[in-house]
Amino acid sequence: MTRASLTVAILAGGAATRLQGRDKGLEPLLGRPLVEWVLEAVATAQAARTLIVANRNHQAYSAFAPVVADDLAGFRGPLAGVAAALAAAATPWLMTVPVDCPRSPADLAARLYTAAQENPADAVVAHDGARRQPLFAIYRRELTSSAAAAAAQGWGVQHWQTTIGARELDFADRRAQFRNLNTPEEFAAYAAEHAR
Repeated sequence: MTRASLTVAILAGGAATRLQGRDKGLEPLLGRPLVEWVLEAVATAQAARTLIVANRNHQAYSAFAPVVADDLAGFRGPLAGVAAALAAAATPWLMTVPVDCPRSPADLAARLYTAAQENPADAVVAHDGARRQPLFAIYRRELTSSAAAAAAQGWGVQHWQTTIGARELDFADRRAQFRNLNTPEEFAAYAAEHAR
């Protein structure tokens, strides 16, 4: 995989209802906004460009990376973010990760891309050994119109992935790295475990 092959999109467009509506990606974790941790984790992908898909606080997020908004108004779910990121990507491939996972696997992009090439597929999604992790996925840019149409119909990202024949890739060896943070208690527990 060359740098010119891949765009990375951090999906930060959720309503964060379990954080009392506070923007999850800007929530502090060990003294830094969560989005900084995610950017650090995806830096290993060596992508041509990294985007943040957000529906609010665009100015705050733009301090970290270029920001793209969902094409659909309101909080329409992750598939709307995937569709917006695909439309903004100028590379053949797009990888998505959610903003609530501070330490995704360092080899995520390489493994997803290799799997898509070795057994050709338009989309490959991570599976942690227990369940699909639908927001950790790689897509061909040609899926842009399909994602947009499905998002407009209110589909969930996992249903759309199944419909387009996305392949699952086993990441059971990295299961702990898919841990996500949704509540104040989860932020506090993670911080306590990782404080130096």
